[in-house]
Parts: sequence; structure tokens; C-alpha cells
Amino acid sequence: MRTFFAATVMAISVLAAPVAQAETLSDAFIAAYRHSNLLDKQAATLRAADEDVAQAVATLRPVIEYTVNSGYSRSQTTAGGAFTDGLSSSFELSASMMLMDFGRRSLRIEIARETVLATREALRRIEQEVLFDAVAAYVDVQVKGQIVSLRESNVRLVTQELRAAQDRFDVGEVTRTDVAIAEARLAAARAGLSAAEGDRMVALEAYKAATGAYPKNLAALPASPRLPKSMDAARSVALKTNPSILQAQRSVTIAELTIELAKSNFKPTLSGSVRSSIADTGVERQSLGLVLSQEIYSGGATASVLRKAIAGRDGARSDLSQAGVIVGETIGVNWAALLVANAQVESGDRQIRASQTAFDGVREEASLGARTTLDVLNAEQELLDARVTRIQAEAQRYLGVYRVLQSMGLLTVEHLGLGIPTYDPAQYYNAVKNAPVHSARGKKLDRIFEKLGK
Repeated sequence: MRTFFAATVMAISVLAAPVAQAETLSDAFIAAYRHSNLLDKQAATLRAADEDVAQAVATLRPVIEYTVNSGYSRSQTTAGGAFTDGLSSSFELSASMMLMDFGRRSLRIEIARETVLATREALRRIEQEVLFDAVAAYVDVQVKGQIVSLRESNVRLVTQELRAAQDRFDVGEVTRTDVAIAEARLAAARAGLSAAEGDRMVALEAYKAATGAYPKNLAALPASPRLPKSMDAARSVALKTNPSILQAQRSVTIAELTIELAKSNFKPTLSGSVRSSIADTGVERQSLGLVLSQEIYSGGATASVLRKAIAGRDGARSDLSQAGVIVGETIGVNWAALLVANAQVESGDRQIRASQTAFDGVREEASLGARTTLDVLNAEQELLDARVTRIQAEAQRYLGVYRVLQSMGLLTVEHLGLGIPTYDPAQYYNAVKNAPVHSARGKKLDRIFEKLGK
């Protein structure tokens, strides 16, 4: 295990030499975070959830309205009598407020707050996906570049073998078959190079989609982040910090509060109102009233709402349990894949050494006439395949660390120590949670919107 853990934190070896102002993996992470449309959308969704809290808080306050009436009337007092007409107007100011609803409004506020916290976990999950896409694109560009280099080297080597076969054919050492085999292998090598170049173009486009720009002089990969010493330790952390689990926990709380809200619908409500009006005739009226109301019969709708809430709670609990199962499985699968990739890298090293020795020996024997051109080309192909396989295994090992980190819920800007300003979900929430209208807090909201570029 000690050997495995040491291997997992090693950096992938790359062919590119250090270049001035090279673009690092941290640069790619930062660019992906700043240019992600998915993060922007989820942040907007979170702000909308914040406003639900403000709207729920607003129900605790009175509603003040005014009404202005103005009209023209024409009437006849007696049959055949004269008509009288005139304009009339009035102004009314009213205030109403729910005085007692047996916890309905408080429950709605709590549900809105829990929804905000659940949405924050969704934002953190999207952040992890964005950052993983960035590292995957970064690694893929480097891998595809290395494979292109290997394919180019392969074309050059097969070209040399073709020339050597042609020279030997010219002096009668080999038959035309050897030349044809070399020509066919060269055509295959060129086709492989074209495919590799196409794969690199695809990787470049994926990098641009992930970070917002094409890569420029990518630096060598840094050492991968450290992981817990065992799969069980990683799973233990994941069950506490994975955003999918935390979001599911919030959903259970929301469902339980929804049941309490449904129960409160069986209770009455008490509201009060105050009205004051004045007409153009100078007549003034004032009124003060209390209204106590309770639903007596609704055709079974209220009871159905409660049963539905209970079913929703049961479903949310099942979702939470399943989230734990999925996260635990994901940790196990990713950890196993990491072990496999580590073993593949080690076996790849041995395979490359053996293939290189075999290739050197076959080529030397061919120069002495003991081996054919096909033997040389086959040995070279085995060496090429071994090198490609090892590069891919190294990439999978490196990405495997980040997959485990993502499964644990730790693939975040904060945990990676990128040192950049991030979206602060509490800033907007704190500005709107008390439902500001026109106040100093309202001006603070204006500044926040300007910062967001809205």
C-alpha cells in the first residue's frame, strides 16, 4: 500500500520542456472556474432561492395599499324630472396583516432557508464537475500531444526501414515482398499519425470548452493531490462532505418541514385590517376588523396534501440512503481504477524496457540477415504500442486521483488552494434575507448586482 500511495502522488512525465510563461494546471482550473456558464447559471439559481426566503419573510409584515376612486354619475330623481349629474372621488388607505396562522409562515421561511442550503450544495457539485473537466482536458491535450510525437517518430522509423528494405532489394538480399510489407506499414503509420493529429484537435476543442481558450505552452503536470491512505478512509470522508449526500440531507429536512406545513392547514387563521377613507364630500370613514377563518370542508384536498407530503418525506429518505450507496460505490470504483492504473504504469515500464531490448536485438539481427523486415516492423510496432499504453495509463492514474477527490467532495477551489476570489453564496443571501425594499441594504444589493455584471 505504501508503494501504491507514493505512486499516486507522482506527476506524469511529459515530453514538453519548460517554457517561459507556460500555462499551468492551476491556470486551467482558474480559467475554467471564471468562464463556466454552468457555474453562472447555478449561482443565478441560488440567488433565486435566496429570494424565496425574502418573500417568505415578507409575509410576516403588513400589506399597505391605497385606492383612489373617481367617477361620473347622472341620475333622474323622478319620472320626467330633471337630471342631475356630477363627479365624485374618494381615497382609501388600508393595511392588513396576518396575526396568527399557527406557524405556517415560519415553516415556509424554514423551508426556503433549507432550499437555499440544498442549492448551495448543488453549486458545489457543479464546481467540482467544472474543475474535473478542466484537469481532464489539460491531461488529454498533453497525452494527445505525446501520442502525436510518438506517431511522428514511428513514421520516420518506418520510412527508414522502407529505405533499408529497398536498398536490400536492390542488391538482391530480400524479395519484393519485404518492400511491399514496409510500404504497407508506412501507409498504416501515416494513417495512425493523421488519426492522432485529429484526436489532438478534438482535445484542443475540449480544452477550449472547459477553460474558455485554446491551450498555450502547457506546463508539466504538478504532483497530484494527496489522498487518504485507504479506500475506507476516503469513503468515510465522502459520506460527510460529498455534496450529493449533503443536498439529499437538506431535501429530507425540507420534506419533514413540508409535512408540518401540511398539518398546519387544518388550523384556523386570524388576520386584521385597518381602513381609512375620505370622499370629496368631506365624509370620512375608518374601520378596524379582525377575521378568524378556518376551512371546514375541502372535499378531502387538505388531507391529500398531508398524505402527499408524507410520501415525499419517505421518498426523500430513500434518496438520501441511495445517495450514500452511490457515493460509496463511486469511491470503491474510482479507488479500484486507481489501483489498476498504478499497476498498468508499473507493468508498462517493464513492457517498454523489454520491447526496446527486443526491438534493438531484432534490428541488429536483421542487419546480419537473420531477421526479416517484417520482424523489425513488428518489434517496432510492439514498442510503439507499449509506449502509447503507458502514456494512457499514466494519464488515467493522474485523473484517478482527481476522480477520488471529486467523489469525496473535495475537488473545490478552496481545497485545491487556487487562491482566487470565488462566488460567495452568503453575500447575496445576507443582503436579501430580510426582504429589503428601499434602504441602505437595498443600496448594498445594487452594488452586488454591479459586481455580478448584471
